[in-house]
Amino acid sequence: MPKTNTALSPTPRQDRPNVLPLEGEIDLHVSPNVAKALASMIEKKPRRLIVDLTRATYLDSSALAVLIEAMQNIDAYGGKLVLAGMNNDVRTIFEIARLDQVFSIFPDVDGALGAN
Repeated sequence: MPKTNTALSPTPRQDRPNVLPLEGEIDLHVSPNVAKALASMIEKKPRRLIVDLTRATYLDSSALAVLIEAMQNIDAYGGKLVLAGMNNDVRTIFEIARLDQVFSIFPDVDGALGAN
C-alpha cells in the first residue's frame, strides 16, 4: 500500500480561524508547510492557537520542533499554543519526548477552546 500524506497544505478552519487541523503523518516533508501555516496564524497574534491532532497519525522530530518553535513565538507575546485531540500513538511520542509536560494538551478542540 503506498504511503499517502494528506497534510501537505494545512490551513486554519474557516469556522475557527485559530484552529489548525493536521492530518496523516507530519514528517520532514510536511513540517515546513505546517511551520508556514502556523507562522501565518501567529502573525495575527491570537490569544490562543489550537493545533488539532485528531486526524494526525504520526509526528517526527521535525514536527515536534515546529510545534516547539510556534509555542515559543506565541509565548513571546503572551498568547498560548495548545494541542487537542491526540490519539494514543501520537500521545506516546509526546510522552517519550517528555513534551506532554511542556504543552497544554486537551482531549478535543472544544475543550481547548473553553479552557482558561
